[in-house]
Amino acid sequence: MPTFDIVSQVDMQEVRNAVDQAQRELSTRFDFKGTESTAELHDMELQLYSSTEDRLRAVVQVLEEKLVRRKVSLKALEYGKVEEAAKGAARQTVTVKAGLSSDNTKAINRWIKEHGAKGISSQTQGDQVRVSGKKRDDLQAVIAGLREQDFGLPLQFENFRD
Repeated sequence: MPTFDIVSQVDMQEVRNAVDQAQRELSTRFDFKGTESTAELHDMELQLYSSTEDRLRAVVQVLEEKLVRRKVSLKALEYGKVEEAAKGAARQTVTVKAGLSSDNTKAINRWIKEHGAKGISSQTQGDQVRVSGKKRDDLQAVIAGLREQDFGLPLQFENFRD
């Protein structure tokens, strides 16, 4: 019986590399001179800091460009509120989401039950969803349908077995 797993993972090494590249660009670009703009990674959180809200938006744009270039999905980012820091500066916390929450797994399971072909079943296993069916073509149709849906996070399909 063919099966596959649905997971949501983020390559943290690529995120770290993108943050390093963004920080390097922030320190050398002329329009960021004197703004003390920084982008730092702590575990699964990015701390963005700049002298004004406008410059902070530009920092976010530079960071997103670097992440996209390194093939990290922007759906994995959850932006916090822009806060005021000392001396009128602005800072923002961006959380990197990895793994499927119970709400996400329920939504995926519900979608598969509603739109999947007859004989397709899915079950939650920790932070992943295992989908099984009788025909390989049905499973491939489920993958295609899930790719079209927007669950608010990047999905990967692993462990496809016949």
